[in-house]
Amino acid sequence: MANPGYGKRSAPDQRPRTGHDFAHLLPRDAAVASYIDGLCDGADISVKMLAKVLPYGQCALRTTLNRLQEAGHLRRGSECVATEEVLLWVTRTFFSRTARDDEWWAAYTRGDVPPTQRPTRSRAFVLLAALVRAAPTLQMSRANYTTLEPHVNEWFERGATEAEIIYAMTQGLPLRVHSSVDFVGARLLKKLPPARVAPVRQVVLRTLECSECRAPGSPEALRGGVCGACRGNPAAAPTGPAGAVPEQGVRARMSAVRAGLVPRSERTRR
Repeated sequence: MANPGYGKRSAPDQRPRTGHDFAHLLPRDAAVASYIDGLCDGADISVKMLAKVLPYGQCALRTTLNRLQEAGHLRRGSECVATEEVLLWVTRTFFSRTARDDEWWAAYTRGDVPPTQRPTRSRAFVLLAALVRAAPTLQMSRANYTTLEPHVNEWFERGATEAEIIYAMTQGLPLRVHSSVDFVGARLLKKLPPARVAPVRQVVLRTLECSECRAPGSPEALRGGVCGACRGNPAAAPTGPAGAVPEQGVRARMSAVRAGLVPRSERTRR
């Protein structure tokens, strides 16, 4: 796991994993992307850490991460996690198994919900399928999943996580279960947790930065994750009236003005 603030952060609304998610990439890039995709959020995916576990050097990995960014799988930036008690900016490497274009990353940075396809299976259905994989004793059919979905949804509404539900269903599991659907249904009702106090809603602000010079910028200015200057585009001509001070020269001009002022004690009284 990375130090606080430097971990992987998965982008939302991705398609399910398949065997050809990264087939459009070069072999090395596809291998690195597949490895990162399998890591949990918060994992350290810095070049130094990846070089310790993958058979590639730091320079090769740095090139690969830049190519993943160009392909739309990765962006680097910062994220502000704010609650009523704390305001904290953390460094993030955002990763998406599904390749995204610049417009999608811009919407994600603004906090807008990207357009997605409606999932074919509910969260409860997926959990029940995972439960059967975790405990083969509890064999059930898809029709059984549909029967138990409302009970699992009630757990979710009370703040339970997938791991907590699976643990509650498999703790002290007998060697033989005659009716899995009845057994799981009874446990879902008997062990139903009390309603939890809703946590304070987090407000998330994000910025992206250039992969070359690390300068922050708006998503619109970082096409492919690279700023205009690093892409070789000339800086925009200054706008405003003739003689206007450029933004980066305001402080220097004000210092010069202050230096030229006559001290109050030396001013001539009229």
